[in-house]
Amino acid sequence: MGSNRAVQMRQPAYIQGNTVPKEIPVRKSPKQQLNHVYKIRRNQEKALQIDLPYLLVLVIAACCTLYLCINYLQVQSSITARIHTIESMEQELEALKSENDSLATRINTYIDLDHVYQVATQELGMVYANKDQVLLYNKTESEYVRQYEDIPRH
Repeated sequence: MGSNRAVQMRQPAYIQGNTVPKEIPVRKSPKQQLNHVYKIRRNQEKALQIDLPYLLVLVIAACCTLYLCINYLQVQSSITARIHTIESMEQELEALKSENDSLATRINTYIDLDHVYQVATQELGMVYANKDQVLLYNKTESEYVRQYEDIPRH
């Protein structure tokens, strides 16, 4: 009878009827339950043990991740430093432009054209050219005039 009972425990029992068959849980003997618990514990212990190849792969992956993180932080800090440098250079450029504009304004206001005219005409004896002394000509060959080139005659 004991062997029949063991056979019944191994095979699931079904209830026949007009509904969907349901599996009736079969109770295991205490010895089988204890073996099952031991198997579970052995599997858990195996899962918790780390063998050497797995440990090496894990260490290499951790080192690569750490290297990438440090590289990322260095690149980020260099970008930030360059942005600050660009901002300071832009501020310096604006300061130089405003100084240049103020100097140009001072130079333009410093030159008094009336004073230049008076010195040229009174002290240096210069006079304006007459209309018959001014010659106009078109030079189509180039955009600039050479100093020692012959002037065409009319």
